[in-house]
Amino acid sequence: MRAYQFGVVIVLAVIASVVLTSIEIPILKHRQFQQFIREDGPKSHLKKQGTPTMGGIAIYAAIVMCTIIGTRPTRDTWIIILVGLVFGLIGFLDDFIKVTEKHNLGLRAWQKLVLQILAGVLFGIYIMKFTDMGSQVWVPFIDRNVDFGIWFVPFVAFVLVAMANSVNLTDGMDGLCGGVSAIFAFFFAIVANIFASYPSAFYLCAVCGACIGFLVYNKYPARVFMGDTGSMALGGGMTAAILLTKAELLIPFAGFVFVMEALSVIIQVVSFQTTGKRVFRMAPIHHHFEEGGMPEKRVVLMFWIAAAVCCAAAYGILKI
Repeated sequence: MRAYQFGVVIVLAVIASVVLTSIEIPILKHRQFQQFIREDGPKSHLKKQGTPTMGGIAIYAAIVMCTIIGTRPTRDTWIIILVGLVFGLIGFLDDFIKVTEKHNLGLRAWQKLVLQILAGVLFGIYIMKFTDMGSQVWVPFIDRNVDFGIWFVPFVAFVLVAMANSVNLTDGMDGLCGGVSAIFAFFFAIVANIFASYPSAFYLCAVCGACIGFLVYNKYPARVFMGDTGSMALGGGMTAAILLTKAELLIPFAGFVFVMEALSVIIQVVSFQTTGKRVFRMAPIHHHFEEGGMPEKRVVLMFWIAAAVCCAAAYGILKI
């Protein structure tokens, strides 16, 4: 019966996302909320200049609507929605500055980090003080809960901030972030169901459906971008839901694509600053393949497949 409910939520989220995005696109065009392509990015992306951005508003609206409709909301449900909303608002502020100032620079990095860390700390305190989880984390391979004690709150903040920014970095090609997020969310919806964390499972099903619906307009060539509004909301909300399942240590395995996107940027920056040489043609890593001559659609498909393989491997770890 619950599998049927999960399926209904996914289908409803697909429909809601398609409808809401179709309504939002002309509004974004009228308001001239357009993407500004960074000058040091791939030259092939310059033609995307002027494409409407901030489509993440429709994505998150669909997620919230279908999460509430699909289940009886609990306190955890509202907290997950709130965390996603807070990160989405940080992304929205970043996008809004970009479109109003007509350049590709929004909030400063330290401003975003301060806001994200604050949200992460408050969420960690909520889990520790207001849920039955306390400061325990499930550890794969040994299949037992480990008490993180005083380090639990900074651990939660780190996971939340790291994932939100990793998802944000993945949003660099048409359909890339939406497709990978849909696969990732679907996997963790299964995990949440196994762990009997049903508020998280319903929320993640809504994320999966909303991302699939958004791909109708975001697949190559994209008619709208999700912007930081969408990628931050997705990263923050998905991670909050996963943290409430106690299965966050599966993220590096199932979310290896997100991890590599972030690591590629870190490696590139450290290498260039210390040796003056670049490890990748361009970072994040999806641009490395694109600059090597691989068509954008093929890169996106390759990353979708990689995400599915990583989730399958993580499922194997879960069953060990």
